[in-house]
Amino acid sequence: MVSMPSTVYVDDIREIKEENPFESMMSRFDRAAQLLNLDADLYAVMRVPNRELKVYIPTRMDSGRIQVFEGYRVQHNFARGPAKGGIRYSPDVNLDEVRALAAWMTWKCAVVNLPFGGSKGGVVCDPSTMSNAELEKLTRRYTSAIIDTLGPDSDVPAPDVNTNERVMAWVMDTYSMHKRHTVTAVVTGKPVEMGGSLGRREATGRGCMIVTREALKALQMPLKGTKVVIQGFGNVGSIAAQLMEREGMTIVAVSDKSGGVYNPDGLKVDALLAHVRQNKFLKGFPGAQAVSNEEILELPCDVLVPAALENVITAKNAGAIKARIVCEGANGPTTPGADKILNEKGVFVIPDILANAGGVTVSYFEWVQDRGGYFWDEETVNNRLERIMMRSFEEVTNMARKHNLDNRIGAYMLAIDRVAAVHRLRGMYA
Repeated sequence: MVSMPSTVYVDDIREIKEENPFESMMSRFDRAAQLLNLDADLYAVMRVPNRELKVYIPTRMDSGRIQVFEGYRVQHNFARGPAKGGIRYSPDVNLDEVRALAAWMTWKCAVVNLPFGGSKGGVVCDPSTMSNAELEKLTRRYTSAIIDTLGPDSDVPAPDVNTNERVMAWVMDTYSMHKRHTVTAVVTGKPVEMGGSLGRREATGRGCMIVTREALKALQMPLKGTKVVIQGFGNVGSIAAQLMEREGMTIVAVSDKSGGVYNPDGLKVDALLAHVRQNKFLKGFPGAQAVSNEEILELPCDVLVPAALENVITAKNAGAIKARIVCEGANGPTTPGADKILNEKGVFVIPDILANAGGVTVSYFEWVQDRGGYFWDEETVNNRLERIMMRSFEEVTNMARKHNLDNRIGAYMLAIDRVAAVHRLRGMYA
């Protein structure tokens, strides 16, 4: 194989902007590509998306006025199969973020060895200020704007930040109406009643629990009594908390957008969930100390699970992290500058492209079930998910150990090598 001149790699020719998710992703990609001695031509192909689509979405609001929203769909790679990736609604959505998330999906699917490439979508909006009727109109118009790129064999969306089963039902229905027949396999994360998979809602949190349990075993740390801090108490964080508690771990702190609550003796997850159901937020939970979302990251614990958004562990606060294990429930919670500090401190990081891959794994199961028209019970789903997550954890840590690297670069090397292998086999249509 022809080696690549080091001057071509992004992190050799300019300083990485720590808060830019695309540049953060590329800095890891570049390092892994160098270590793999990736061919220059393959590097040129794999470092850029296959397709980027930007759309404007006119939506009639409840007031009767038209508001135009901006939306994106980025398809990063198709080598291993259809692109796969969620749709997020947020005021903070931008093209660099969507590019990074699409690439992360390519690597995530490859890490757990699914026959998918990566994609991601987003709409710049604030769903907390919109009615259900407005969200439905926005979703249907966005779907129709990107419909030529979607399909069970081309690009399969799923829920992400501020989207859910209901939004996926609207996407599926809109696509199906245009195709003139019901196409359940065009999205995953749907309601079970319309082709969704049992176990899908819990899958990302369950995957976090599984790899955390495997990390504790690898480090010869006990499950029982292990103290866990979780930043983010949405779908991923709350389910991870429930499942970790069932395994014997002690949840000592959790947080949501209102802030966090901390009790070094442990919190009862069912009580936390009941409080949130009644009050919408964790704020005011009795018998616990209030902490901020920034402070929660620095609390004494064995396991830290950042399960909120990107860039929460940076070079500024990584030195104050006290956890022995960081399990990345969110996408991109740790910046490259923080990686260096955590590595020097000996923190065992379970990278996002492994840690939160339970969601896309069960999305794959849903896609398979939809296409086959035969559905599995929840025990089958969970057992198959567990086998894949355990095997992938072992493959990532073996790669890291073999090359004397941290787990993140080990995961990137594993993923890039798998995608590159398919590109070599397929050849280049050029």
